[in-house]
Amino acid sequence: MSVAMTEQVRDKYAAVARSTLSNDHAGVQAVAEAFGYTAEELAALPADANMGLSCGNPTATAHLRAGEVVVDLGCGGGIDVLLAAKKVGPTGKAVGIDMTAEMIERANRNAATVGAFNTEFHLARMEAMPLPANSADCLISNCVINLAADKPAVFREMFRVLKPGGRVAVSDIALKQQLPDELAKSVAAYVGCIAGALVIDEYVRLLAAAGFTAVQVIDSGKDLNAYAKVENQSGCCSPPAEPAPNTGLSLGVVEADSGCCSPAPTDLHTDLADLLGRYNVNEYAASVRVFALKPR
Repeated sequence: MSVAMTEQVRDKYAAVARSTLSNDHAGVQAVAEAFGYTAEELAALPADANMGLSCGNPTATAHLRAGEVVVDLGCGGGIDVLLAAKKVGPTGKAVGIDMTAEMIERANRNAATVGAFNTEFHLARMEAMPLPANSADCLISNCVINLAADKPAVFREMFRVLKPGGRVAVSDIALKQQLPDELAKSVAAYVGCIAGALVIDEYVRLLAAAGFTAVQVIDSGKDLNAYAKVENQSGCCSPPAEPAPNTGLSLGVVEADSGCCSPAPTDLHTDLADLLGRYNVNEYAASVRVFALKPR
């Protein structure tokens, strides 16, 4: 991914962070629940922590224990950091990493609102985390690694930061098969979380190459049409209210004057709408659960 593409992704998330999207919107809550959050979990958090950007609930499968250090890659508004902070308790720590200053600001505000003093947030990229080696018990992430510019570097950094015996419990978007060339080369499809995603087998291979064992990348079976529950949102993978014809999913397409701002020129969104009018993304992409261990 080029520097220009990285900036487009950063700008898109900054716009979402500045928006009023929150769990107070029924559609945003519906997306989170569709991907595994309970109504009770969401009600216990600041509404601003949920912006409908998830593709899973990694804290539900991470088996977090009191006293552990957990790191969330691409923490956004802090939804998973705050849930993890409750699980690890006052003797543990939940750390968020995000490359978007506006997201870090929102996350810090949310942590202060609930008095989550066992949290900390860092403005940084996943490829270069400002954390010591062998310092984390668990790494989580939620629909963010698919956007990373250098995924092998992310996996190597994850391996570095984890303690021996540490574990990975990630929710992400991955591909079930190679994309058609037209989608694979689409800038708009990259920003929409599809063109940059790894094929499942490649995900497994790269994690193993970084040194991880017991690697599993499991299709969760979740329906990506859930994103259609959020209206007029330009968040990751989030379409407008009406899907494109003949698909069930109009991924990431927003009007030029949408409330969250478009992440790229209007013609890119027009191109993506045309592409997705001819491709059913659910045939190619999946919400996946990713597990791995760092050997002792």
